[in-house]
Amino acid sequence: MELSVIIVNYNSKLLIETCLLSVKKALENLSGEIIVVDNNSSDGSKEYMSPKFADVKFIFNNVNLGFARACNQGSKISSGQYVLFLNPDTILSGTCLKDCISFFESHPDAGAVGVRMLDAKGNFLKESKRGLPSPSASFYKLFGLTAMFPGSRTFGKYYQGHLPENENNHVDVLSAAFIMIKTEVFEKVGGFDESFFMYGEDIDLRLRISQLGLKNYYLGKVSVTHLKGG
Repeated sequence: MELSVIIVNYNSKLLIETCLLSVKKALENLSGEIIVVDNNSSDGSKEYMSPKFADVKFIFNNVNLGFARACNQGSKISSGQYVLFLNPDTILSGTCLKDCISFFESHPDAGAVGVRMLDAKGNFLKESKRGLPSPSASFYKLFGLTAMFPGSRTFGKYYQGHLPENENNHVDVLSAAFIMIKTEVFEKVGGFDESFFMYGEDIDLRLRISQLGLKNYYLGKVSVTHLKGG
């Protein structure tokens, strides 16, 4: 199997149906599977999703395990050569999954890839590609210098603003809203660090991928919609 798509759901019943339909469409020319890990949603997600998506593998937790643990939980039952960790408030374009796998096949140094994310209005989301949140990068962002000089290699490094949004580039950090990784690489780094309940796990994962001598790539020519906050 080529690809396993793992989605962690928490009270996203109104969004995840659209996400799942877009994933199924994007998987049409690939051998793949979809795994949804539900973190004890209270919005009726279980009752709503199960009958509608009989071909999706579901894990329903009795407690909210957090994002990192739920991702690892899904990966343990996955079978794909690649695994995509995807937020439920995303909508995939038709060829994005195939395009990402093709990039892996032509770039053996790629450990993980992310894509150009757009909001509901089609605006570019800067967190699609990020630098390390070093003290200086965080200072520039906190005090508005990043916003004033977004394209600066120095002041804009929090979002790697010097790198064109429509081009492929090696970047420091990829957003966990859409991150595809080789399964063998994910297993070598030991999965997500479960001491992160939510947020920061993508930065930590990047470090451990780099320690293997592999790169994180941002694909500026591949786009998905990320509604955010879902």
